Amino acid sequence: MEEVEWTRRPKPEELRVGLISWAGSYLTFEAYKNTVTATAKGLGRRQTWEILVSNEHDAQAVVRLRGLQGLYLLCEADGSLCYGRPRTSHHGCFLLRFHRNGKWTLQCIISGRYLESDGEDVFCNSRVLSAYHMWTPRPALHVHVILYSPVSHCYARADPTVGRVWVDAPVPCLEECGFLLHFQDGCYHLETSTHFFLSHVDRLVPQPSAQTAFHMQVRPGGLVALSDGEGGMLYPQGTRLLLGLGSNPHRGEEWFVLQRCPTWVSLRSKTRKFLSIVYDVEVCAASEHITPMSLFQFECDDESPTLQLRAANGCYLAQRRHRTVMANGHPMEPDTFFRVHWNCGKIILQSPNGRFLGIIDNGLLMANATIPGPNEEFGIRLANRPFLVLRGRYGYVGTSSEHDLMKCNMDQPDCIHLLPCRQGIYHFQAQGGSFWSITSFGTFRPWGKFALNFCIELHGSNLLTVLAPNGFYMRSDRSGTLLADSEEITKECIWEF
Repeated sequence: MEEVEWTRRPKPEELRVGLISWAGSYLTFEAYKNTVTATAKGLGRRQTWEILVSNEHDAQAVVRLRGLQGLYLLCEADGSLCYGRPRTSHHGCFLLRFHRNGKWTLQCIISGRYLESDGEDVFCNSRVLSAYHMWTPRPALHVHVILYSPVSHCYARADPTVGRVWVDAPVPCLEECGFLLHFQDGCYHLETSTHFFLSHVDRLVPQPSAQTAFHMQVRPGGLVALSDGEGGMLYPQGTRLLLGLGSNPHRGEEWFVLQRCPTWVSLRSKTRKFLSIVYDVEVCAASEHITPMSLFQFECDDESPTLQLRAANGCYLAQRRHRTVMANGHPMEPDTFFRVHWNCGKIILQSPNGRFLGIIDNGLLMANATIPGPNEEFGIRLANRPFLVLRGRYGYVGTSSEHDLMKCNMDQPDCIHLLPCRQGIYHFQAQGGSFWSITSFGTFRPWGKFALNFCIELHGSNLLTVLAPNGFYMRSDRSGTLLADSEEITKECIWEF
C-alpha cells in the first residue's frame, strides 16, 4: 500500500492542546469575564486551544492560540491577557519554544515577555525565563488514538500473543492498531485494545505503573515523541520494527503522527453475507466470514448526511456505469458520496443518482431500487472497536468513587465493552464484567446482572448516538449525570468515540 493512500492532513481537532501550568492548572478562557485564567483542574472545551503556526523552524515556531469559540489569546501592552480578535498583524503572536523536557514556553512577539501563571491569574510580565513560564502541552483529541510513523510509513500494532508492539501495519483497520492514551500526573500510559500497557522494557504488562509512564514531546501538526525521561526514546527498531526504547534514533524515527482511531465497519446483506471486494474492485455479498476485504473505513462529515466507504485497497466505493458499485473511487469524486439513512440500527445507502444500493441475484452491489426495502438494508457492525470510549459536551463517560451513577463529565474515561447482539444492537458491559443497567429516572449504573439492548447509529467518522433500552436517546447533562431521556437527537446526544 502506498503511503499516499492512507496519510492525510491532520484534522483541526488533532491540532488542539490543553496547556498546563507549573501549578497543574489549565489555561482557561473565562467566558463571563472575557479574560484568561489558569484555575481549571481538567481539560474541557474552555481549556482547549488550537495552535495556528505561521512560521516553524527546528525548536521554535511563531504561533497564535485560538479557542473553540473562534477568538484568540491576546497580550496587551500592560502585560494583561484578554480574549478577542487581533488588531494588527503581530497582535496575539507568540514565539513558541520547544524544550527538551517536553515543556513549552510562549513569548509575546511584541513585548518579548513570557506567558506565565501564578497558579490562578495569567499574564506576560517578565523577560527573564523561569520555571513559572513553562507550560505542559496535552493533546486534546479523543484518547482512542492510532500512531503513524512517517519514516516507516506504517502504523503501530499491538501483538498480544508475544506481548510486543510492532510498527508494521500499512492499513490501520485492525483493532490492535488502536491505543488508549492515558494522562496521569504529567505522564502518558499507552494501553492496547486488550488492556495491556507498553512498558520501558519493550513488553506489554497488565497494570500501569512507573514503568509504563512516558513523557511526551508535542509539536504543532499532531507530531509526538515518547520518552522515559532518562534519555531513552520510543522508536521502531530492527528489521521487524519493534517499538522500543533506544538512545539513537535516526532521521526522526522517534516522531509519530497522533490521530484519532478511525472507524472501520463490516456490512452484511439480508442473506447474512458480508460485502467484500473481489477481483480487486468488484463489490459483492459473497463471504460468510469477515476478511480484510470485508472491512470499510467509515468516513462521514458530521455537517452533512453523506458517507464515503473506503476499502482496504485504498479506494472508495463509487457508482459506475450501469448502476454498478465498484471499489475504485478517489477521495473528491462526487460518485463516492452516498446519502445515509438509518432504520433501527441498519443502514440504507442512497447513490448520487437517487437510487438505493442493494444486492442483485448474482450477489453484486448495484444502485437499482427507487424505494428501499429489506434488500437495501445492511446490517452494520463496528469492526475495529471491541469497546467504546464516549466523550460528550462535558467530558468522558465513566464512574466516580463519589457517585453510584454513571457520569458524563469525567477527565478519565471508562471502557464500555461491546457484546454484539444483532446488527446495530449491542450489550454494554462495564469493566468489571457486569452489565449496564438503567433506572426508572433514565440514569445508569454499571453493575447490572442482565444484558440490555443498546442501539448504536453513526453520525460522523467518529460520532454516534445511543438509543437506550427505555426508548430514549442517551445524552450528557450539565449536572454531570448521564441520562437517557431525549426523544430527539440534540447536540447533547452526540457522542465522540
